Amino acid sequence: MGEKTVRLVLEYDGSRYFGWQRQREEPTIQGVLEEAIYRITGERSSLIASGRTDAGVHALHQVCHFRTSSETAPEALKRGLNALTPHNILVKDVRQAPHDFHARYSARSKTYEYRVLNRPDPDVFVRAYVWHVPHGLDLGAMESCMDILPGRHDFTSFRSSGSTNVNPVREMMRSELHRSDPHRLVFVFEADGFLRHMVRNIVGTIVEVGRGKFSFDDFVRILEAGDRRLAGTKAPPQGLFLTTVKYE
Repeated sequence: MGEKTVRLVLEYDGSRYFGWQRQREEPTIQGVLEEAIYRITGERSSLIASGRTDAGVHALHQVCHFRTSSETAPEALKRGLNALTPHNILVKDVRQAPHDFHARYSARSKTYEYRVLNRPDPDVFVRAYVWHVPHGLDLGAMESCMDILPGRHDFTSFRSSGSTNVNPVREMMRSELHRSDPHRLVFVFEADGFLRHMVRNIVGTIVEVGRGKFSFDDFVRILEAGDRRLAGTKAPPQGLFLTTVKYE
């Protein structure tokens, strides 16, 4: 038989990894999984993700694919991958996909959550999964900023340098701020694509609105200006989770 396309759904704790993309010296999600695939199939395969998460960023639902001539059944491949990878990576689903399926280019939207612990003291048990913000925050002002993000915008002001994206315009389908308990905030963003560090730059700027460093009007001007130098600090990576990738 010829080459086939295999689709994986992953969950991972990014705390101990230097991001998704393989590196020569450092452990990455892609590097660990590609080595496990090689041990099972005997083939060197390139594992393509819906998006490359950065060092310290987590995923609850990362979709990726590779192409192989191996006859290993999907369930056997799933069992083998989970046996060969560390406990901070879980292969949740394996299936054969249409040959033209592409984890990145076939995606219609992705959703990220960013989690904040907002209280004076940190929580030692979740410090690798939240941004601890000890200062008081004006949630009303922050929600007003989130409310203007849905729609089609040029997000250059929230794009970090080093981005390979030529077009900075993205369609934001959803932008929500929830209080999951008295001290925990969850930002939710769904868009047709994201620029480099876009979510972290937006969250960092909105938290600075909450602290009073910027006003709502300042945030509007920052969004419209197309100048990263005007926006606020970049939120740290550990609060960011890729939660959903949608396809046709």
